[in-house]
Amino acid sequence: MSTAARPTILPITDLSACCSLGSGPLTAEEAGRYATLFKVLADPARLRILSSIAEEGCDPVTASDLTELLGLGQPTVSHHLKKLTEAGLLESTRVGRMMQYRVLPDLFAELRTVLQMD
Repeated sequence: MSTAARPTILPITDLSACCSLGSGPLTAEEAGRYATLFKVLADPARLRILSSIAEEGCDPVTASDLTELLGLGQPTVSHHLKKLTEAGLLESTRVGRMMQYRVLPDLFAELRTVLQMD
């Protein structure tokens, strides 16, 4: 049994304020694209990695930094970084022999728009 605190979800008091998505209905292609992105984000380790990178603001982070910070193995961190980069959620840059990663905020803004309820 998990002892982790569950996030508080407040009830909607005005149901008329929550009746449509801000971006309108999705096409089949858009739904597939967003489902793929949300699947990438559905992994707890990836969410921890993203939040750790975002915590650094605009400063890039290396896999070594994340391995130490999160207590995950280097192969695990590298695997998740690859998935996040392939999805377009992170940008990687080679500096010497190391790769540095940073969050690409534009795609997150797009995902927020898709989920925004008017």
